[in-house]
Amino acid sequence: MSYILITANRNYSSWSLRPWLAMRALNIGFEERFEPFTKPSNYVEFRAFSPTGQVPVLLHEGRTIYDSLGIIIYLADRHDGIWPKNADARAWAQCATAEMHGGFSALRNDCTMNVGVRVKPKPMSAALQTDVARIKELWTEGLSKFGGPYLAGAEFSAVDAFFAPVAFRVRTYGLDVGDIGQKWVEHILAHPDMQKWEEEALKEEWREESHEQDLLSCGAIIQDYRKG
Repeated sequence: MSYILITANRNYSSWSLRPWLAMRALNIGFEERFEPFTKPSNYVEFRAFSPTGQVPVLLHEGRTIYDSLGIIIYLADRHDGIWPKNADARAWAQCATAEMHGGFSALRNDCTMNVGVRVKPKPMSAALQTDVARIKELWTEGLSKFGGPYLAGAEFSAVDAFFAPVAFRVRTYGLDVGDIGQKWVEHILAHPDMQKWEEEALKEEWREESHEQDLLSCGAIIQDYRKG
């Protein structure tokens, strides 16, 4: 049985982007099933296929693998390239991925992902400043220590997939992640699969009102490239 990956809206679903990008970039074939956000809470509808009522979900050989990190761990048992081969780079990448998965709440709340817009953000809270400073520090560490152009070395790995939604946020809100970090942002945004995700995001014609309100709470939209 091949993989089936369930994802949601391209503009909003940062969690969906992570395994989608990892699998595409590493040539792990899958069939995609799209379940869009249609209202503030899709919990009841999503519970039909997801034990948490959330996306992403990977279906494989009768198993339901949920949560973006759970999916990456599952894939790492079956495919090379999820983590760097170098032991030091692999340890760093796994820690950075876990940190991204469990942290940076101010960044998530104050800079919600919306791929197709550019925003003049509100003044940064102290918590957001701390998150952005840590992102800058972490990216600079990985890129300097392992040589880039990806966060843990010469090859794409899961840590790049987990921070890819942040790259969209950096562009949307004009966040300062330093010169070294900005080079990675430009590099990952130029990745063909990131460009594919963005292309699909810009074609989305519907808006989910609660996500749009979350965006407006983050700042003023100065450019909107989305269709419709």
